Amino acid sequence: MPLSVSVTTTADTATISLAGELDAAGAPDFHHTIEKAAAAGVTHVVIRAHELTYMASAGLRSLVFARQKMGDDVQITVAGASEPVARTIRQAGFDRSVTLADE
Repeated sequence: MPLSVSVTTTADTATISLAGELDAAGAPDFHHTIEKAAAAGVTHVVIRAHELTYMASAGLRSLVFARQKMGDDVQITVAGASEPVARTIRQAGFDRSVTLADE
């Protein structure tokens, strides 16, 4: 299933909703959205992963890109990730760079 990306931004938070598969084909759309959030100067990024069904290594690299692009002062939360997606993030040790939330 192709990746669908949508974003809403408030004064300090960008909420990015992902649905489908975050793989090499969908990564550029996610990168573009992260760049828009960075340009908006938000201090918190919430990635709603409730409908994210799969994350390939390219998806993990996309999270690394997000962390680098947003900088250390911006909190990144991955919310509602399925167990396989959360496991991919934890196995890579990236749960030390982003917050995994059940919400």
